[in-house]
Amino acid sequence: MKALILAGGRGSRLQEFTETKNKCMYNFRGRPLITYSLDYACGAGVSEILIVVSYLAESIINVLGNAYKGIPIKYVIQWERKGLVHAMETSQGAIGGDDFMLFLADEVLANPRHVDMVKCFQEQKVFTLCGVVPVKDTSQIKKTYAVIYNERDSRIYRLIEKPRAILNNLMGTGNCIFRNAIFDYVPYTPINQVRGEKELPDLIQCAVDDGMLVQLFGVGTRYVNVNTVDDIGQLESGWPED
Repeated sequence: MKALILAGGRGSRLQEFTETKNKCMYNFRGRPLITYSLDYACGAGVSEILIVVSYLAESIINVLGNAYKGIPIKYVIQWERKGLVHAMETSQGAIGGDDFMLFLADEVLANPRHVDMVKCFQEQKVFTLCGVVPVKDTSQIKKTYAVIYNERDSRIYRLIEKPRAILNNLMGTGNCIFRNAIFDYVPYTPINQVRGEKELPDLIQCAVDDGMLVQLFGVGTRYVNVNTVDDIGQLESGWPED
């Protein structure tokens, strides 16, 4: 299994931090944000790490080099920044026929459970496993995506990008594991009418609608995806546990 880390975003809402370097190189507790995803990937036992880069790519490549903790790194350039699904599609050739774990380069988890997540993916023979975290402040779910699921077997029936209504206390993350055939659904993924690009929950929903087994997995106890100054404040205040 390979790891795919998406690190191409501009981070326009973090202008003061991203004028000279990619936001995933923001220094949190003495090291760049992206190294947290790299640690998750290495701990899960991946054979190779692919990093999709675009904005200020050199600020990432020059620091990380071609390996991390002995795991080889390859870089994929996203020449046009057209969203997360497009970044995944850009990496398809480098991934080849392998299954893969997805990470966002600007996210951090408390008490990560990626080893157990890989075990669940393999044993349950699911098509996609979506990492979620429980939240006390359910308004945070509006920043990522919500899931409607069967509590008995964790099967997901619906994923909703940046939901207007809160359905439960589970917040979707960018930590997912995919069968390689997820790429078959990229052409069928609709373009989000607000953002003008294809979104991850809509890609996964195409597989759900086709009858594929998609489940949720509790991947940690707290989660921050850094997109705004407020998100940085969440990281710097009482992390990992209040």
